[in-house]
Amino acid sequence: MNHTSPPSPFIEIDDVHMVYQAESGPVEALRGINLSINRGEFVSLVGPSGCGKSTLLRCIAGLRPVTGGRIVVDGAPVVKPIPKVGMVFQTAIMLKWRTVLDNVLLPTELYGLKPADFRDRAHDLLKLVGLGDFAKKRPGELSGGMQQRASLCRALILDPPILLMDEPFGALDAMTRDEMNLELLRIWGEQRISEGAERKTVIFVTHSIPEACFLSDRVVVMSPRPGRVASIKPVQLPRPRTVATRVSPELGRMTLELYNDLTQKNLETMPQTVS
Repeated sequence: MNHTSPPSPFIEIDDVHMVYQAESGPVEALRGINLSINRGEFVSLVGPSGCGKSTLLRCIAGLRPVTGGRIVVDGAPVVKPIPKVGMVFQTAIMLKWRTVLDNVLLPTELYGLKPADFRDRAHDLLKLVGLGDFAKKRPGELSGGMQQRASLCRALILDPPILLMDEPFGALDAMTRDEMNLELLRIWGEQRISEGAERKTVIFVTHSIPEACFLSDRVVVMSPRPGRVASIKPVQLPRPRTVATRVSPELGRMTLELYNDLTQKNLETMPQTVS
């Protein structure tokens, strides 16, 4: 009888430690992180400020070398910045003197490619996020939400299989943030440019537990620094997620469960006083 082995995880984080040097001495940011992420999965990281969520993203991208353990992406150890990654940050970092289109095309220049070869794709992406008429505008002429849409297009221009998002909607107002959540899910599940394209693998950092539950397949709860994986919760909500999902009892129960879990992990790490 033939047995087929399950596919290997697309991203493997194996006993990762991260210590960086500060002026006051070494700071342990991550301790013994173990996490496997499958291709096409949407995973969110939640945890208190300073627990190493953003550091972990940078380690996965190869922007910061780990000091212990290893990270493997698509079978290859991460030892330097990898081209398989698109990154979106909390602030839309755009060059104010360039048009929106030229900002989206910036990664092609950084990788020594011809921007003209990607111009049609850039226009398609801008249309996809509702910015088709703003290609020639400057960033200063766009709202915060529109700039984040353009930043998302820039992260997608080279069609990377991995999208790393570091609190990308944290600075937006509540209504715009809700719109961007739906926009992201639409793009993540969209066939888009090439017919039959796979979903991207998304790792999403957020402080919002409801946002993490709404977007994700799994939510990883991290402990206070040094960051460790405290728990991993699967999200059993049907897709596609809609506005109605936001007010569903299922989402409310999961949000409360994760909140209690996160609060408990914080209490466990607080110094105990003796009366």
